[in-house]
Amino acid sequence: MQARVKWVEGLTFIGESASGHQILMDGNSGDKAPSPMEMVLMAAGGCSAIDVVSILQKGRHDVTNCEVKLTSERSRRGSASVHAY
Repeated sequence: MQARVKWVEGLTFIGESASGHQILMDGNSGDKAPSPMEMVLMAAGGCSAIDVVSILQKGRHDVTNCEVKLTSERSRRGSASVHAY
């Protein structure tokens, strides 16, 4: 897997996946787009949701809805803890 992140201006960047999908990221408190840390949180939720739905569908369950809510806290040293429920 590969990705590329290119600076646009200020603290705005465009990320591009190897499959050609692009997404805007904004380091200015998310004025123009999600911040990179918000995207990490959303990616963790997406991975969890995909796993849950995939497992349920393989078990022939009728899945009609799936939502993952996440919160995170950042320490002064920059590390983060993530809580999913």
